[in-house]
Amino acid sequence: MLLSRFLDPKNNYAFLKIFGTEKNKDILIHFLNDILGYTGEEKIKEVTFLKTNQDPDIAAYRQSILDVLCKDENGTQFIVEMQVSKHPGFEKRAQLYAAKAYSRQIIKEDENHKKMAVYAKLKGVIFLAIADFILFPNKKDWRSNHRLLDTKTYENDLQDFYFIFIELEKFNKELDQLENLQEKWAYFFKHAHESTLEEMEHLIGHDLIMKKAFYALDQASWSEEDLNTYEKMVKTEMDNLAVEEQKIMDAEARGKAKLIQMMMKQGKTIEQIMEFTGLTKEEIERLK
Repeated sequence: MLLSRFLDPKNNYAFLKIFGTEKNKDILIHFLNDILGYTGEEKIKEVTFLKTNQDPDIAAYRQSILDVLCKDENGTQFIVEMQVSKHPGFEKRAQLYAAKAYSRQIIKEDENHKKMAVYAKLKGVIFLAIADFILFPNKKDWRSNHRLLDTKTYENDLQDFYFIFIELEKFNKELDQLENLQEKWAYFFKHAHESTLEEMEHLIGHDLIMKKAFYALDQASWSEEDLNTYEKMVKTEMDNLAVEEQKIMDAEARGKAKLIQMMMKQGKTIEQIMEFTGLTKEEIERLK
């Protein structure tokens, strides 16, 4: 049963409904412009959604869907992905998908339907990930921007790849501390599902697009079928988390069992093992 009025935008189904549909295309455009800091003539005015299944062989091994793939009026492609669970190699996968999106542009057909490679017309790819975990533990900021730079001059001569990672776990600002639209979006993703109507209205201010995004999360506007799908995805995410936690617990138990066996071979008493490991006698008996 869903207790809060607003649903969680980190849920893949909710995320797709808000940012991956023609109906809410204006929300996606607004979001991209805000996160990228585009103003004036550089603002994105239109996007076209593209197929998200980049490679069937890779898709079979995916642990989350490629949420949104689109291009703007200039041909620049945007990959926007919500990642709730931490999986090894996520940052490598980001580079792979950006490379796939880039390389798919190379084959074109002329007027005689003859395929040819057109390198000069390749357009850039921007990968934007919202992660509900810490991806780069050595970085302090909740947002990191990654480009290809000359290691000596730090010039960005190779401009076709740009990666942005938002780590929600590092974002700790309160509602009254938010200073710009980028921080508002980070707050939206982290706290929308636990916000009151009053808090929501404070966050929105006079921003009509963010208001639309918030009300798109209002479960009163969702059909019963959509709510059921949402709840199924919540259950799946919880089940996956439980499996990961059990794996960690099993690994810890195996490590403790090996330590107990080693100490017993060294002639240590149960009392000594208890003192060293912090385990009870019953736990030691069960693990040895």
